[in-house]
Amino acid sequence: MNKDGIPSARKAGETGGEPFSFTIEQWAKKIEYALAQPGAVGPIRNIHRDDKREFDAIFIGGGAAGRFGSAYLRAMGGRQLVIDRWPFLGGSCPHNACVPHHLFSECAAELMLARTFSGSLWFPEMAKRIVSIKEVVDLFRRGRTGPHAVMNYQSKEQLDIEFLLNAPVRIVDANTVEAAGEAFRARALVLALGAEPIRLQAPGSDLEGVHDYTTIVETLDREPGETVVVIGGGKTAVEYGCFFNATGRRVVMLVRNRIVDLIKDAETRTYVIDRMREQGMEIIEGAQVAAIVGDASGRVARVVAETQSGRIEIDTDFVFQALGERPRSQPAVEALGVAVDGKGAVIVDDRLRTSVPNVYAAGDLIGAPMEMFKARKSGAYAARAIMGEDASYRPSDWPDFLHTHYEVSWLGFSEEEARARYRNVVVLKMPPDNPNGLDIGLPASDRTMLYAMAHPRMSGFQKLILDGDSRRVLGAHHVGYGAKDAFQYLNVLVRRGLTIDELGDMDELFLNPTHFIQLSRLRAGLRELRSL
Repeated sequence: MNKDGIPSARKAGETGGEPFSFTIEQWAKKIEYALAQPGAVGPIRNIHRDDKREFDAIFIGGGAAGRFGSAYLRAMGGRQLVIDRWPFLGGSCPHNACVPHHLFSECAAELMLARTFSGSLWFPEMAKRIVSIKEVVDLFRRGRTGPHAVMNYQSKEQLDIEFLLNAPVRIVDANTVEAAGEAFRARALVLALGAEPIRLQAPGSDLEGVHDYTTIVETLDREPGETVVVIGGGKTAVEYGCFFNATGRRVVMLVRNRIVDLIKDAETRTYVIDRMREQGMEIIEGAQVAAIVGDASGRVARVVAETQSGRIEIDTDFVFQALGERPRSQPAVEALGVAVDGKGAVIVDDRLRTSVPNVYAAGDLIGAPMEMFKARKSGAYAARAIMGEDASYRPSDWPDFLHTHYEVSWLGFSEEEARARYRNVVVLKMPPDNPNGLDIGLPASDRTMLYAMAHPRMSGFQKLILDGDSRRVLGAHHVGYGAKDAFQYLNVLVRRGLTIDELGDMDELFLNPTHFIQLSRLRAGLRELRSL
């Protein structure tokens, strides 16, 4: 440990050296120092030099795919090495992607509650009050090394993963890489290079004040003004747009096609969009950004867009672009010639093998869905294939979610998709169809009780879709809070043929986020099912 209290890692297992061991607190200090001065820290090695076995696999990239693949291969008795340019394992998710997404979405939910009950009960007066975006970003910056430190500690001390961190890597051939002045060989390489945000191709997109999900947490150095323009209509655009809106700012969303088009159930999608608009969000579909215009200092001053109603100009000093992600495949294409598709994703078979023998790929590098479950699972399945298991993986039929001011979860078929495939579709939902619409006292679910008592139309929406003939659950949709956890497990049961009778016979933990069990029990006694 140096004079500043920063631990110095010896080369673990090397001749003449001793294995190092850091606490989680020491890892946090090491990572913070390395992020601030990467050259001063140098490579961080945990390589078992006394293990003379050949590496079974080298994982290039220590994000979700590389870390979980490494852990799985190690657990199977193999030897692996994971190399990453950052001083931590875990990749972009805890550093600038999914963890800040969730933090900002939690803030959006809390702020919507505070604004809805502004000046009543114990809530402060929030009318016309704008709260800081930068303070939340700074909070995240200060706190993000905590998860990094836990993952480094767990990976070394509990999972026995061999790694080389804080070290850029160069691919030499299908079995060899170079990093930190050394060459490493393995039976197989696993490419886990991740993805990066797609940048807007329009004049002014490089002006100061134009951000994406990475730059907002890395470079935001001043408080945005009263108007924010969000470009995009998918998950990231909506999640950040709702957060910006909840801080009290005017938010204008410029969407090329349809906003939240990934929500296929029309009724659920309508509920989501209507609540966003009720919060004051301006959503312009069919919009194309023509230019971002700067001021004399090189900072954003306004956005010019072509819309279905004509050209518009929006004065703003802050633009957030969320146009999707592009796989970082170019280094692998240049070094190995791996085949990629039209979007740059590395093409793999169902054993995660690329077009180059002994080279595998996993995670965001292989394209959609760019979700955490796919990164972790594809890394693990690549490890299984390398170790000789007859295992195959193609992501399909997964549950999904996004955040607005709410948590939106869904699985299986939309009502429209179900009616196109089945002759007898039954729908159970809350609120039910009724003359008063959404302005009724249910659903009164977990974390929506205040809304249910005073603003019932804000207390959420739930829908269960059934095949009336087989009595099987075909789909489920939920807008509210807390259901996402259940949907992970509910999806498995639905894929195994869950019926309304089995669902109605479950023991609910009241007051639960969804009313699916209760609604099923109310209808399960019917021989011929009817909607509710």
